Amino acid sequence: MKTRFQKSLAAATVALGLVATSTTFAAVPSFSLAWSEYPSWSVFGVAHMFKLIDGAQGKLGPIEQKWNVDIVLKEAEYDPCLQLYGAGQCDAVCITDMDVLNPSLTRPSVVILPTSTSFGADACIVSSAIKDVKALRGKKVYGLEKSVSEYCFVRCLEALGEKESDYKFTNMDPGAAAVAMQQKQRGYDAIMVWNPFVLETLNKRKDARVLFDSTKIPNEIIDTVAIAQSSLDKPGGPEFACAVIDTFYAVNDRIAAPATRDDTLVALGEKFSHLDLKAMKKVVEQTKFYSTPQAGLDILTGAELKTIMDKVVKFCVAHQITASAPKVAYGTKADAPGANLRFDPSYLKQVQAKRGK
Repeated sequence: MKTRFQKSLAAATVALGLVATSTTFAAVPSFSLAWSEYPSWSVFGVAHMFKLIDGAQGKLGPIEQKWNVDIVLKEAEYDPCLQLYGAGQCDAVCITDMDVLNPSLTRPSVVILPTSTSFGADACIVSSAIKDVKALRGKKVYGLEKSVSEYCFVRCLEALGEKESDYKFTNMDPGAAAVAMQQKQRGYDAIMVWNPFVLETLNKRKDARVLFDSTKIPNEIIDTVAIAQSSLDKPGGPEFACAVIDTFYAVNDRIAAPATRDDTLVALGEKFSHLDLKAMKKVVEQTKFYSTPQAGLDILTGAELKTIMDKVVKFCVAHQITASAPKVAYGTKADAPGANLRFDPSYLKQVQAKRGK
């Protein structure tokens, strides 16, 4: 299935070779996390680079030692990550709230961590010929169908009081659509894409502008880490979940601290289409991190989440992105037996208690 980050540039594999710790692999349970480059997911590659964890199998960084678990990082483009997860070839995956629905039908899954939300990172960009949203009627809007782009387009239309049936969302690779618009090719007056294509298009075509973007649907596009229920049930599974969460906030601590903020943003940019510091400062405004445990808990325990997921599931079924609606639940395994997909705040609460903030 085509998905949100299919055409993001492939990141170079982070260099391995950190000094092995005294903790031996044989004594520690090992679990794998598949991740692709996107600002709040590149965090895990950066955590390896800054030696907070060691993504190689059998080697432990300080956070892994803290939780007595070995995190093995598997880096790939987004689609291969989803395929790895769906095939049971990794324990956890970085994935959107929309894309986790499909694999959960056959592999019960638990969202343990919301990492960020699109807050302008998905946008409908138009030429000067398009004066308002109604001027899009009858024109093709190019973007990746059955993806977050199409979801954002439809939901923004609804927020503006418009009907999806009055508009023509036309399937096209987002990178190709962005280039066509940047080059002012005939007929490409509107595209629906995500970063870095948004920033690149606005930078290269000065008469282009954002007609609407994901700020109209706050918190509906949620980037997450999901873990298979079967992996959580293994010895060390809960500790793996906590270690992944702890790693995410350790890098966010570096972003928050003035002394390490710029270096950390530059490192994230190297894993996200090689963007520089200035561009990354804009990126993290448009991809809003849930940068503290409390911010993550506010999402996982908030009343808004069920309403959001009801909309997401309804859209995915209506647009044949999922064959059927998975059973979505909120809380611990004991709270929701038989769920395909759970949003579980309990691991995040454990990390918050241990971090003391």
